[in-house]
Amino acid sequence: MLLIHCPYCGPRPELEFSYGGEAHIARPSPPESVSADDWVAFLYLRANRRGLQAERWRHVRGCARFFNALRDTTTDQFLATYRCGEPRPDGGGSASP
Repeated sequence: MLLIHCPYCGPRPELEFSYGGEAHIARPSPPESVSADDWVAFLYLRANRRGLQAERWRHVRGCARFFNALRDTTTDQFLATYRCGEPRPDGGGSASP
Protein backbone atom coordinates (compact mmCIF):
# COMPACT_ATOMS: atom_id res chain seq x y z
CA MET A 1 0.00 0.00 0.00
CA LEU A 2 1.17 3.50 -0.80
CA LEU A 3 1.88 5.76 2.17
CA ILE A 4 1.29 9.48 1.75
CA HIS A 5 2.89 11.90 4.19
CA CYS A 6 0.29 14.37 5.48
CA PRO A 7 2.20 17.50 6.60
CA TYR A 8 -0.23 17.77 9.55
CA CYS A 9 -0.65 14.12 10.64
CA GLY A 10 2.35 12.21 9.29
CA PRO A 11 2.40 9.13 7.03
CA ARG A 12 -0.96 7.48 6.39
CA PRO A 13 -2.31 4.91 3.88
CA GLU A 14 -3.44 6.23 0.52
CA LEU A 15 -7.06 5.22 1.23
CA GLU A 16 -7.34 8.19 3.62
CA PHE A 17 -6.67 10.76 0.88
CA SER A 18 -8.47 12.33 -2.06
CA TYR A 19 -6.86 13.92 -5.12
CA GLY A 20 -7.79 17.58 -5.59
CA GLY A 21 -6.25 18.51 -8.94
CA GLU A 22 -3.31 20.62 -10.01
CA ALA A 23 -1.81 22.87 -7.32
CA HIS A 24 -0.97 26.58 -7.47
CA ILE A 25 -3.82 27.63 -9.77
CA ALA A 26 -4.53 31.33 -9.20
CA ARG A 27 -8.13 32.54 -9.43
CA PRO A 28 -8.53 35.40 -11.93
CA SER A 29 -9.21 38.72 -10.31
CA PRO A 30 -11.40 40.76 -10.24
CA PRO A 31 -14.05 38.21 -11.31
CA GLU A 32 -16.44 40.71 -12.89
CA SER A 33 -13.83 41.93 -15.39
CA VAL A 34 -12.40 38.56 -16.47
CA SER A 35 -13.17 37.40 -20.00
CA ALA A 36 -15.03 34.17 -20.71
CA ASP A 37 -11.88 32.67 -22.23
CA ASP A 38 -9.92 33.38 -19.04
CA TRP A 39 -12.65 31.72 -16.95
CA VAL A 40 -12.59 28.67 -19.21
CA ALA A 41 -8.81 28.45 -18.80
CA PHE A 42 -9.09 28.78 -15.01
CA LEU A 43 -11.89 26.23 -14.61
CA TYR A 44 -11.00 23.55 -17.15
CA LEU A 45 -7.51 23.75 -18.62
CA ARG A 46 -4.73 21.97 -16.72
CA ALA A 47 -1.15 21.08 -17.62
CA ASN A 48 -1.57 17.31 -16.97
CA ARG A 49 2.16 16.74 -17.44
CA ARG A 50 3.91 13.42 -17.51
CA GLY A 51 6.53 13.35 -14.76
CA LEU A 52 6.85 15.77 -11.86
CA GLN A 53 3.55 17.47 -11.04
CA ALA A 54 2.49 19.79 -8.20
CA GLU A 55 -0.87 18.53 -6.96
CA ARG A 56 -3.44 19.38 -4.32
CA TRP A 57 -4.57 16.60 -1.97
CA ARG A 58 -7.00 16.35 0.95
CA HIS A 59 -6.64 14.11 3.99
CA VAL A 60 -10.34 13.20 3.92
CA ARG A 61 -10.28 10.44 6.56
CA GLY A 62 -7.89 12.25 8.88
CA CYS A 63 -7.45 15.94 9.63
CA ALA A 64 -9.60 16.88 6.56
CA ARG A 65 -7.05 19.53 5.54
CA PHE A 66 -5.79 20.29 2.06
CA PHE A 67 -2.07 20.18 1.30
CA ASN A 68 0.17 20.19 -1.75
CA ALA A 69 2.39 17.40 -3.01
CA LEU A 70 5.06 16.91 -5.63
CA ARG A 71 4.37 13.58 -7.33
CA ASP A 72 6.00 11.85 -10.27
CA THR A 73 3.03 10.74 -12.37
CA THR A 74 5.06 8.09 -14.21
CA THR A 75 6.07 6.21 -11.03
CA ASP A 76 3.34 7.42 -8.61
CA GLN A 77 6.10 8.37 -6.16
CA PHE A 78 5.54 11.31 -3.81
CA LEU A 79 8.74 13.36 -3.64
CA ALA A 80 7.52 16.00 -1.17
CA THR A 81 4.41 17.19 0.63
CA TYR A 82 3.89 20.67 2.02
CA ARG A 83 1.18 22.82 3.55
CA CYS A 84 -0.94 25.14 1.43
CA GLY A 85 0.61 28.59 1.39
CA GLU A 86 4.16 27.28 1.70
CA PRO A 87 6.47 27.68 -1.31
CA ARG A 88 6.85 24.74 -3.66
CA PRO A 89 9.98 22.70 -2.83
CA ASP A 90 12.54 21.98 -5.54
CA GLY A 91 11.46 18.35 -5.86
CA GLY A 92 14.71 16.85 -4.64
CA GLY A 93 13.64 16.29 -1.04
CA SER A 94 11.91 13.40 0.66
CA ALA A 95 8.26 13.15 1.61
CA SER A 96 9.09 13.62 5.27
CA PRO A 97 9.59 17.02 6.91
